[in-house]
Amino acid sequence: MVQCLTHRTRHNYATKSNQHRVVKTLGGKLLYQRTKKRASGPKCPVTGKRIQGIPHLK
Repeated sequence: MVQCLTHRTRHNYATKSNQHRVVKTLGGKLLYQRTKKRASGPKCPVTGKRIQGIPHLK
């Protein structure tokens, strides 16, 4: 039998700001864990291309 999962925060719609993944806790329960949006990384102001070797940070 499959355990029923409910959203703990935000709204139920699958938008970019409401991404989640299923995590199993130590007690054996399945919960939704909210994931953050990925950063786009720095770009060159002249050409607009991505700069290699610099990490993507917010």
